[in-house]
Amino acid sequence: QVQLVESGGGLVQAGGSLRLSCAASGRTFSNYAMAWFRQAPGKEREFVVAISWSGGSTLYADSVKGRFTISRVNAKKTVYLQMNTLKPEDTAVYYCGADYSPHEDTRLASYEYDYWGQGTQVTVSS
Repeated sequence: QVQLVESGGGLVQAGGSLRLSCAASGRTFSNYAMAWFRQAPGKEREFVVAISWSGGSTLYADSVKGRFTISRVNAKKTVYLQMNTLKPEDTAVYYCGADYSPHEDTRLASYEYDYWGQGTQVTVSS
């Protein structure tokens, strides 16, 4: 079992920044690729970004490339999402997911992820 807890969400004006954190507990964190997904009201959960267990591989959705940066510190069992130049369309609940993958995999399908956090709300005002 892996438990994930997201934090760092909030209300920010367009053009602003936020940093989300996802703290893991339980099984060996470094065996897991990690990802951020988001879900806006009335929409399906969508892929944002993923990072391999080592941090050596990342995969970004086109909508966030150049604005968002994912990173991880395995010793702290934490993955981060730095979000810059936020837009109103970034408003959503952001979830982190863990995918058991001791290889350099980064997957964008939500069904690949075995564990999920409870989510943190990000609201970007115009």
